[in-house]
Amino acid sequence: MPKIWEHNRAYSLLRPYVDYCTRASFGIFKAEGELPDNGAVIIAPNHTNTLMDALMVLQTRREPTVFGARADIFRKPLANKALRFLRILPMTRERDGLRSVTDNYKTFEEIDEVLANEVPFCLFPEGRHTPGREVQPIQKGIARLAFRSAAQRQTYVVPTGINYGDFFHYRRFGHIKFGEPIDVNAFLATNANKTEAEQYQAFREELHQRLSALVWPSAPSGKLPLWQSILLFPFWLLAAVLSFPMWFTAEFLCRKIKDKAFCNSARFLVRLVLTPVTALIWAVIFFCLLPCWLALLLLLFFFTSYSLFYDALPV
Repeated sequence: MPKIWEHNRAYSLLRPYVDYCTRASFGIFKAEGELPDNGAVIIAPNHTNTLMDALMVLQTRREPTVFGARADIFRKPLANKALRFLRILPMTRERDGLRSVTDNYKTFEEIDEVLANEVPFCLFPEGRHTPGREVQPIQKGIARLAFRSAAQRQTYVVPTGINYGDFFHYRRFGHIKFGEPIDVNAFLATNANKTEAEQYQAFREELHQRLSALVWPSAPSGKLPLWQSILLFPFWLLAAVLSFPMWFTAEFLCRKIKDKAFCNSARFLVRLVLTPVTALIWAVIFFCLLPCWLALLLLLFFFTSYSLFYDALPV
């Protein structure tokens, strides 16, 4: 089995479809900035919209990116295998207990290997997701990881701003921007006269300041104007029928989810899983009952129907 940073044929085959589903989850999507082209790179985004944040980071480059996620979701063997296939490593938090935090040292060894091979590692430095436009306090983990890497190689931490037009409604505006990298080696040299605790604190403050500058106080929603929704209404009705198995499943799941920040991730996952299944069912029905030209036309329209349903949804 390939190491987490190495080429994986199955992952490479799945990636274009995941990218399509990600881009289709936004009415408007924009990406700005670039990562350093040498040395170890740690991507440090704000965290507001659960899985969608990681998917936005993934859209900025075709090459591999390894992610860190909270360790409790890795507890079941099947989940652990699936998450590692998706290039995600477990990261424990201080509130998980001291014994759990020591498990991070095992993960750090894997991350060291990732960074040594110049594959970026993405860690959400706030340690939790919070829908909103304020950056939460930066946790110690990002500094610990950055300093450990800088002791072995040139290392950069890249503040990354993620902005949404709406945190809870699907198919809205999405924007991601890589900010000016923090040269960790230069930072440590400049702060060499400080104690380790003071270095950690200074680094966290610097990252918080830079990250806050990338988070917008407001963002365009990306929702269609009312007049466009009215014009699209006949097509919306057809889209609602064709994508019914998908949006009904998604909204049913969203009603069961307590933390509504997970809803857009659920809608994305429904698109990812049910698009090929629903398309196959409709293809059989259409080509059995309708002329080929009409069946093909309706099938092509189906692939836009899930997006159109949410675009013109009167909410």
